Amino acid sequence: MEVVPPASIFLLGAFLVPLLKGRLKKAYLLSIPLLALIDLVFIKPQTSYVISFLNMDLILLQADGLSLFVGSIFVIIGFLCILYSLNVREDGQHFSSLWYIGSSLGVVFAGDLFSLLFFWEIMAVSSVFLIWYQKGRESIDAGFRYILMHIFGGSCLLAGTVIHYSTTKSIAVSSIDPGISYILILIGVGLNAVFIPLHTWLPDAYPKATITGAVFMSVYTTKTGVYVLARMFPGVEAVAYMGGLMALYGVTFALLQNDVRKLLSYHIISQVGYMVAGIGLGTALGINGGLAHLFNNILYKTLLFMCAGAMIYRTGKSNLTELGGLARKMPITATLFVIAALSISGVVGFNGFVSKGMVLEASHSLSIVWLLLELASVGTLLSFLKVGYYGFFRKNEIDAKEAPQIMLVAMLIIAFLCIIIGLYPDLLLSILPYSTEYHPFSPTHVLGASQLLMVTGIFFLVGLRVFSPHDRVTFDFDYIYGKLAGLFLWFCRDPMIELASALDRMAVKAANSFLWFCMNPRRAIDYLPHRLHLFYLELVRAEHAIEVRVRLDEQRIKHMKRREQISISVTILLVILILLLYLFIYEFGII
Repeated sequence: MEVVPPASIFLLGAFLVPLLKGRLKKAYLLSIPLLALIDLVFIKPQTSYVISFLNMDLILLQADGLSLFVGSIFVIIGFLCILYSLNVREDGQHFSSLWYIGSSLGVVFAGDLFSLLFFWEIMAVSSVFLIWYQKGRESIDAGFRYILMHIFGGSCLLAGTVIHYSTTKSIAVSSIDPGISYILILIGVGLNAVFIPLHTWLPDAYPKATITGAVFMSVYTTKTGVYVLARMFPGVEAVAYMGGLMALYGVTFALLQNDVRKLLSYHIISQVGYMVAGIGLGTALGINGGLAHLFNNILYKTLLFMCAGAMIYRTGKSNLTELGGLARKMPITATLFVIAALSISGVVGFNGFVSKGMVLEASHSLSIVWLLLELASVGTLLSFLKVGYYGFFRKNEIDAKEAPQIMLVAMLIIAFLCIIIGLYPDLLLSILPYSTEYHPFSPTHVLGASQLLMVTGIFFLVGLRVFSPHDRVTFDFDYIYGKLAGLFLWFCRDPMIELASALDRMAVKAANSFLWFCMNPRRAIDYLPHRLHLFYLELVRAEHAIEVRVRLDEQRIKHMKRREQISISVTILLVILILLLYLFIYEFGII
């Protein structure tokens, strides 16, 4: 069977969406990821799809164990996200979502850097509309900040790609040697993988996206960044340390949030940190652990965003200070949230326990990274105890009802996957791209994780008031970026404008002086020493400089009244001499 790049099924399929209505449109939307999944089934490792462009071979499909693993979860979760969003009426949202999924798959299966860059930019542009479709002023502004950050990242990626190609004549998506191109590509990829301090676009934009848009965005952008890291930067120790920093940094800021979706956004940073750390460690267990965590995180993080979206959909509220009592009004959503929270916290029997344990075991070779990841695990459980208690279980009278059935179906499927992979981890471990031996239910792993979670739970109950939500503003690196942007605008507005005005005044003065010189060169030559003397006096700020200027101006006016005229022949001679001098300089190449 002839296969095509899975990205093309989404990108081309999106164009028919505006032409369909009602149930036919819903069925068609669900059929697109199903067709892509069938296509993936027939794609075998080492399958490729190549086109020639500008004397280069662009590889739109390069299949191996890694790309097929990530591509499969992208398509499966794409189906569930589309199922969750079937109640959305705007065709533009569906179109953007399909292009977002398709471009992400394009990145995963791209075999060359230029194809990867092409899909990388489509991914940024298509996803920004999922923010703008919220249509509020905050969403519009956040979307512009989002796209500006991604333009910067894309520019770094482009510059690195061009430099790499010019020096090596290679555009393969593979490990590259250290150098300028290495640094630029790492920065470009690191922005999507939310390296600190390039992460600020995520907690700024995701809470302001549409309800379904945030669900899609929680899956693709950061995970494509992780995928490219696994392709191009495995085993880079600095990347492992960055992953540990991300894990602790993200969970620390998550604990400070009041808005549910902003809290979840910071947890994306933290969870991606585990993936980045595993890839940076470079061992087979570390990379497998990072990719397994990518798989699991896509499941439980999507479920968490779906639960948050259902809460906002039914209550119109997103702040924990305004929520509470939803376990009674939305019992199914509350149960599904608990499953997702236990999964992300790494509780035994849920999928997060399997992949988080792999990364932690691999990180023993770097004790600082291991410590950062362990501390992040404590913060993760504290965060979701906080969200669960104040969002669902504390007493509060609030008007709400259970989420729509179509939303619940998508959420139930994901919750089932979180549990089944947690109970039968071989379902996941058997499809990982590298061969390793790992036993998640060993007594050491089970006992260590259980003790850590138990102590964390007691700590939360003892310090319940400490973790109560507050409606406060938390300052991240975007505060510094804002100040730097303000300083740049001030520099452009005040010093630069003043400099331009000064240069303009100098140009006008020079033109007037030249005109005055041409009117009477002899008198001007006589006057020149006095002008130079005046310039010196003004430069050293002599006290009698003003008196000298007044005297010279009086003499100049007196001479102008005499109307001494220079003969036309002298003026013509002067012009000819200037032209001859220019021709001499040009002819002999002096300038």
